[in-house]
Amino acid sequence: MFIFEKLSVWQKARVLVKEIYELTSKFPIEEKYGLCNQIQRAVISVSSNIAEGAGRFFAKEKLHFYSIAYGSLLEVASQLILACDLDYIKRSDFERLEPLMDEIAKMITGMMKSLKQ
Repeated sequence: MFIFEKLSVWQKARVLVKEIYELTSKFPIEEKYGLCNQIQRAVISVSSNIAEGAGRFFAKEKLHFYSIAYGSLLEVASQLILACDLDYIKRSDFERLEPLMDEIAKMITGMMKSLKQ
């Protein structure tokens, strides 16, 4: 087992990936390489950068990757709001995922704060 697999934040990010992939599978076919692809890439970046940060030895490196994960999470949230605006998803779909995204954001922020001390 890799060290990142033990992190609850990575486990939650993994759940978010699954949720996003299920949600984007319902997007119009013309969005397959547009917004759909962009959301999927961003959500994968969250879990990937958490994993990469966990594997680094120095605090500065860890902070760098956790910061990227946090930014990617905000990107996912922004893109989901746009998907609502475009009627690709229901507002209730976004509201269902919002608490999970908020929890992941708080966990990443906590990890970053602990590294700055």
